[in-house]
Amino acid sequence: MIPVAHQHGPEELCDAGSSLYARTLREGRVRREEAEPVPCLEAFGLLRQDADDPEWLRPVPPAVVLPDLLKAVEDSIAHQRRKEALLAETFAPLIDLAAQRASIPSTPMIEVLLGFQRINDAIGEAMTVSSKELLTVQPGGQRPPELLASALPREQELLARGGRMRTLYQHPSRHYPSITAHYEQLFGDVQVRTLDEVTERLVMLDRTVAFIPANPDRTVALEIRHPALIAYLATTFERLWRLATPMYPKAAGEEPTSEGITTRQCTIAKLLIEGHTDAVIAERLGMNIRTVRVHIAKLAATLGSESRAQLGFLIGQSGILTQEH
Repeated sequence: MIPVAHQHGPEELCDAGSSLYARTLREGRVRREEAEPVPCLEAFGLLRQDADDPEWLRPVPPAVVLPDLLKAVEDSIAHQRRKEALLAETFAPLIDLAAQRASIPSTPMIEVLLGFQRINDAIGEAMTVSSKELLTVQPGGQRPPELLASALPREQELLARGGRMRTLYQHPSRHYPSITAHYEQLFGDVQVRTLDEVTERLVMLDRTVAFIPANPDRTVALEIRHPALIAYLATTFERLWRLATPMYPKAAGEEPTSEGITTRQCTIAKLLIEGHTDAVIAERLGMNIRTVRVHIAKLAATLGSESRAQLGFLIGQSGILTQEH
């Protein structure tokens, strides 16, 4: 362990060290055993071993020692300056990052909404200030008439302010007159299209705020205002829209192909080949399982299949999966 007398720098010599060094300068040398209690004198170069007798130590003149000690201080300062420069270089990009983060508005960009009432209120509030566009995705088939009726005033107010509405449903919605009747009551730029499969429910207003479910029963929703997420959802909607079939104001019919198989049956055939059960197919296409089985039966009759296994084989052989419908 280093003696206590050595736990300081040359700029603050201990009293014992200063006294012994002064005496050694006067007398010219000092016995080693006398200097052992103050090892700092040798450590700082103030004393050095006598060349003729190792039992004695001789003093180094202060004028010789001082420049060496000052040089050590200068080297230490230069080392600290280099550390300062390195720290400044390391932290510069982090400071810039913090400044960028501070410049982002503190308004929450994603908010969790709990309960049907809170979700509906938030959508209603957003619609009252919307004036450009309402984009919605409605998975499934039928929508409750009371739900459609409650949405009608808000939608008409948006249209009256010059906004437009575009809605994506799944194909089964085409067979529910109440849905078409709902849109027939609206005056303005309204379009509805359908697809076999769509994303989860989506409500987007003016491409500034969107609402999506946050749990399976849709009792929790996310209110999204993050520009990157809004842009992503809008792009997804536009791509689905281009693939969809017009339903309102002018519906496109579903005519059988030359093989006598409708577009709907072709879609079901694809899902059958992928190995999905009737229940899964019904869920994905927004249909009830009984309707799915009716389509499968018609598909089997058209292809001349007598069993489920044979139907899969005949679908593959028919080439209907590679044709455009």
